[in-house]
Amino acid sequence: MTVKNKLNCWEFTNCGMEPDGIFAQIHGPCPVASASMKYDGVNGGRGGGRICWEIMRNNAGSIRHECRFNRMPCRKCKFFMRVMAEESVPAVVETEAAV
Repeated sequence: MTVKNKLNCWEFTNCGMEPDGIFAQIHGPCPVASASMKYDGVNGGRGGGRICWEIMRNNAGSIRHECRFNRMPCRKCKFFMRVMAEESVPAVVETEAAV
């Protein structure tokens, strides 16, 4: 799938948690949106915007990481599924024990 305008997670969710976002001013920026440039360009995103699940996994230190915005496991997130489809990554099947 070829996509010209790849969205970052904060653009997809419109969460307001990006640096200078309306909710970031209240709650502090999301660790994904304020991630170092180490992740810049991964999956065609800015900063960590298209590899958010990896940043949250490293941040949480567990496989059961959740997005600060939607409070669901990353692998069930519509944005995660969208990036996997756009990047032509095969779907990951998880067992209940892994979730």
